[in-house]
Amino acid sequence: MKKFSYIAGILAGGLLLAGCSSDHILQMKDGTTVVVQGKPKADSATGMVIYTDENGQQQAVNQDQIKEMSSLNK
Repeated sequence: MKKFSYIAGILAGGLLLAGCSSDHILQMKDGTTVVVQGKPKADSATGMVIYTDENGQQQAVNQDQIKEMSSLNK
């Protein structure tokens, strides 16, 4: 539960500080980096983060797989 609260806090902080139109970067726990178009949406019912990738495809990833999320400054 503590781990989930930590991740939820990071996601909430990132979503509150970031602008709606700016791209974001998701750093995954496995070391991969994903550039996201716009602001990802957290679905609390499923525990998934839904986002649109660089190719315009909608994707979903479990919140537990995300290490860090930040806004990409252009």
